[in-house]
Amino acid sequence: MEFGIQFFPDIGPDVQSGEAYWGDALELVELCDELGYTHVRTVEHYFHPYGGYSPNPIVFLTAASQRSRKARLITGAVLPAFNSPLKLAGEIGMLDAISNGRLEVGFARAFLPHEFARFGVSVDESKARFAEGIEMVRRLLEEENVSMEGTFHSFKNVTSLPRPTQKPRPPFWIAALATPDSFVSAGKNGHAVMAIPLAGGKMAELIGLYRDAWRSAGHPGSGRVMLAFHMFCARDGDEAAAIARGPLNRYLKSLVDAASDWTGGMSSADYPNYDKIIAGLAKETFETQVAKGAAWVGTPGEICDVISDYQEMTGGFEIGSLQVNFNTITREEAAKSMRLFAQEVIPKFAGAAAA
Repeated sequence: MEFGIQFFPDIGPDVQSGEAYWGDALELVELCDELGYTHVRTVEHYFHPYGGYSPNPIVFLTAASQRSRKARLITGAVLPAFNSPLKLAGEIGMLDAISNGRLEVGFARAFLPHEFARFGVSVDESKARFAEGIEMVRRLLEEENVSMEGTFHSFKNVTSLPRPTQKPRPPFWIAALATPDSFVSAGKNGHAVMAIPLAGGKMAELIGLYRDAWRSAGHPGSGRVMLAFHMFCARDGDEAAAIARGPLNRYLKSLVDAASDWTGGMSSADYPNYDKIIAGLAKETFETQVAKGAAWVGTPGEICDVISDYQEMTGGFEIGSLQVNFNTITREEAAKSMRLFAQEVIPKFAGAAAA
């Protein structure tokens, strides 16, 4: 089992400047090689304190590639709905070259209505734009002289440059929240899946659907699953909770606020039950997240127990992607937590394999 770090800013200028936030993030990236964290990851979101500091994950990951010489760089995730596949393919090739072939590309459909509205894109086109976009990027990376006629993008005789350093291309990940079809599609197409167990409950079932679809499609092995968790580790469990409680509650509030259109009467066939999903998240708190294992907060021993229980509950997953400086967790607090986790938690799971 592997562990990496991810950055999901959920603050605005009234809390911390972009310069300060990303400066702290790069300082934390510098700890990865020393401590054994195997990836660095960030998101693509816009306009809102929930993720808005990260409109282009490739920009940050390029900088991160120069602070860690070992960690994989993972987009978590880029959004085909708001990007030209020609531009995405070129940026992917460029970062793969700069990082000496350490890039892995996560794709997501996007789910925040305010982003669709501001880009002038219909949420009802989400699935179609995603499917078209990822296939176009795949072909542009794998092939030369590519011509494609799509619903949203078309081009003729294009060879994307620079060509990928990894052959035939960097690995693909599919971001999924709670829609079974997303997990099944990822497995069927032979892509890894990245998920967020914030809502708890059905993650074991969803991972099972992914692995079944992977095997049914004839792919070797059983795929790769990455799950994202908030993590704060301290010698004293009460201290860990006292530091992490407020930031995690504010993170949850920021998420629900950014997605509030779903509970305000908006609906789309591309997002079934999202009103219920967001309404459910509105009831989540620090205590409920810790209780269901969606947030790893406590002493090294307590966190080890939570990881073991979660592995058993889900049937196993390969990678934990850890939010270490969520909301107002300071760089110093996050660094101390990362060190303790690396010293006393990671060694316990280094040889653990998913089912």
